[in-house]
Amino acid sequence: MTRLRRCVLVGGSGAVGGMFARLLGERGAVVEVVDPLRNGDITNIDDALADQLRAADMVLLAVPEPVALAAIGAVAEAMTPDALLVDTLSVKSRVVAAAPAGVQMVSLNPMFAPALGMAGRPVAAVVVHDGPLVRELLRLIEQWGGRVVLTDADEHDRLTGAAQALTHAAVLGFGVALRDMDVDVGQLAAIAPPPHTTMLALLARIASGTPEVYWDVQAANPHAATARKALAEGIRAVADIVERGDEAAFAGLLTSLGGALGPQLDRHRELCAGLFAGLASGTTSYSDRMPPPTVLQ
Repeated sequence: MTRLRRCVLVGGSGAVGGMFARLLGERGAVVEVVDPLRNGDITNIDDALADQLRAADMVLLAVPEPVALAAIGAVAEAMTPDALLVDTLSVKSRVVAAAPAGVQMVSLNPMFAPALGMAGRPVAAVVVHDGPLVRELLRLIEQWGGRVVLTDADEHDRLTGAAQALTHAAVLGFGVALRDMDVDVGQLAAIAPPPHTTMLALLARIASGTPEVYWDVQAANPHAATARKALAEGIRAVADIVERGDEAAFAGLLTSLGGALGPQLDRHRELCAGLFAGLASGTTSYSDRMPPPTVLQ
């Protein structure tokens, strides 16, 4: 039984909030879900909602950044001093700057889609105001199989600028180029080597996702613009080397990029080999693309 016995999850009907609601419920906590569209406006706390917040051992804000920033002061004021305040925003610098004193607080960012499950996956954690319930929640995350990665707010946003904004922009740029090249994706998928198949899979995942999630990654992170600029400059650098026919410079580029990976080079090369080994060889066979045989009468 966790010491987080009564938890209020604001936005608990969403994917991230729902994941925490389920996990906490399985540990015996009483979970009360506050959904701004159904049963409570966290930016305008009425008496009933104030009573819920006052009785909670933990309040988790799994809401968009503007809502969280507008609500965080009043929420903390309604909570008891020994309770825990948590948010799950993907950008930390602004929410940490707005964090009120008087309650324990930790700012989490699960670095995965909740549908994948927490086991084996990283959860970035910025400890804002430490205390026993902060440590209790971090222990629970580890017991659920998550990997807690402690960082501060500025470092979190700089890292996620590379891990999320840069990565998503690269996949989206690949998609724009692919669309504008006007090739048949079915034929392309039939001949695609593993790196291209992987890129198609990433593009399909993002294109099928919730636009607001990917918009927030690009628009909210203060380091996203730097990441996109670096990506554009990197593509231009590769093009410049190739267009001037400098094969030696190209080889030097690969060497320098391998060096940038440092001691992670071998690990990630082996990871890539494992990923590629698990890919299907193609979506169609040669015979699938041939016309049916002519039957002689």
